[in-house]
Amino acid sequence: MKFVQVKKTLDYLADIWRSNNTDSAKQKTHISFYGGEPLMNMKLIKQTIKYVEQIDISREFRFSMTTNAMLLDKFMEYLVTKEVDLLISLDGDERGHSYRVKKDGANSFNHVFTNIKLLRSKYPDYFSKHVSFNSVLHNRNSVEGTYKFIEHEFDKQTTISELNNSGIRPEKINEFNMTYQNATDSIMSSENYKQLSKELFLTEPNTSDLLNYLHKYSGNVFKNYNSLLINKTVVETIPTGTCVPFWKKMFVTVTGKILQCERINHEFALGSVTEIGVDLNSDKIASDFNGYLDKLQQQCDKCHRNNGCMQCLFYIDNISGDNPKCQGFMNEEKFKQYSSHCLNHLKNNPKLYKQLMEEVVMN
Repeated sequence: MKFVQVKKTLDYLADIWRSNNTDSAKQKTHISFYGGEPLMNMKLIKQTIKYVEQIDISREFRFSMTTNAMLLDKFMEYLVTKEVDLLISLDGDERGHSYRVKKDGANSFNHVFTNIKLLRSKYPDYFSKHVSFNSVLHNRNSVEGTYKFIEHEFDKQTTISELNNSGIRPEKINEFNMTYQNATDSIMSSENYKQLSKELFLTEPNTSDLLNYLHKYSGNVFKNYNSLLINKTVVETIPTGTCVPFWKKMFVTVTGKILQCERINHEFALGSVTEIGVDLNSDKIASDFNGYLDKLQQQCDKCHRNNGCMQCLFYIDNISGDNPKCQGFMNEEKFKQYSSHCLNHLKNNPKLYKQLMEEVVMN
């Protein structure tokens, strides 16, 4: 990406922030750098941070980055000075990390592991406050092994991510299936399941399901005073669990495409930013978004999980075509199974209810 595109984007946003057209609850903006590998374009990152620091606006900015840590030793002093929050990709021990290879095909583990330890030894306070980990689950590691490794080596809790199963090319499906591992199955098969589940807490899939179930279907959770008075059965809800465009974030690709987030296909671009400026057509964005929702409306109306849907429509195969089918659809029988699954998890872990209500919902 050219810096002029970054500048045009920031100028566009700054004009909105200065106007009366924003209703942000908190005057805070997070600017995150993604790749590929963002540290390969450190010049652009430095230019961006410098420009943001010069913007004359009453708003707090924080910077973050997802990195493979291969170049961490070259730039850690700058990252520490600017207090950039780092999310480091580390898939566990040497075998667990073996899908991440260097240019010559060799495992990058030793290089990455050395860089992370160097950062911790030189800047322990920064490491404690600003460094976190993400681990991708596959057929060469496990939730328990990865979690324990990072906890033992760095006294940190990693986030476990499954491989994205959307948009796999037909000729790669078998290879994907051989590589893919389900997080719940991995946790359930661990030798110390109960202890691991307790330590993972909300990142443990069963507990995450339970939290969503209690929040959406128990009738005992109220976001604010008004929600005590409103009859929820007559309130219209937006179908699916998809974020409304620009509600939470915006993502700009290296080619200048503007997307809702970094996790969806580039074919769903909302607009673009060039050296001339930002090009967004609000009417077209609304029309396209509503068009996708209209295709799913009949399924959503019949779905028994529609009030707590977590399905992003941009992960639904053939959403741009005719008659797309939502993978998250639940008929009455499937919803009963889902309810039973959540309540059985609560029955087996009765202390979870108080913990979820006090530590998660209230906070």
